[in-house]
Amino acid sequence: MFVMTDANQHELAHRMAELARTVAGPRSVDEVLTEVSAEAKDLIAGVDAAGVLLIGKGGRFQSVGGTSDLPQRLDELQMRYHEGPCVEAAVDELIVRSDDLRTERRWPMYSAAAAALGVRSALSFKLYTSSQTAGALNLFALEPGAFDAEAETIGAVLAAHAAAAIIASRQNEQLESALSTRDRIGQAKGIIMERYNIDDVAAFDMLRRLSQDGNTKLTEIAERVIQTRGT
Repeated sequence: MFVMTDANQHELAHRMAELARTVAGPRSVDEVLTEVSAEAKDLIAGVDAAGVLLIGKGGRFQSVGGTSDLPQRLDELQMRYHEGPCVEAAVDELIVRSDDLRTERRWPMYSAAAAALGVRSALSFKLYTSSQTAGALNLFALEPGAFDAEAETIGAVLAAHAAAAIIASRQNEQLESALSTRDRIGQAKGIIMERYNIDDVAAFDMLRRLSQDGNTKLTEIAERVIQTRGT
């Protein structure tokens, strides 16, 4: 059974604490994922390149946080062939590992193309993101058999931090959108109150009725009212 040494556990705990502060700080999700990929390359022996693959609705994908251009090239191959460890981890499995892509049978087209680029080992971790996006933290090595149980343990912890960064970013985007919507509706109410000399309750009721009668979103009605200001 695999057991991390005390020194490794201490180092991992220290680096994860630093990374947790990074996730909590005012930084973009791309910046945090770049940091996660860099930590993976630094902390896990044998990693030659690391990055994150995000897959949205309709098969749209982003290759982010790469330590070089290699992860993006490999992500593009996987999306082209609709197979590979990163796609499999993002959509289905928790951890996907290949010790030698030259003899890998699970993804024949991708494996051959990746091996032609000199990649031998791959290790991917599912990210727990929203229902709108699937994702994986992906590690690559130019040597066969590069990854072991320790690599899987450290990578799983890093993947959890990457997922936290993505979730936090999505929540911030939703909050900003909600605040913006509330502000636009407030502006529209103010215009109506001034124009028709009515209170805020009556102004909001007018907006609501316009929305219902026209089968139009309240935010769109509010935007139209704002655009009529000064006319």
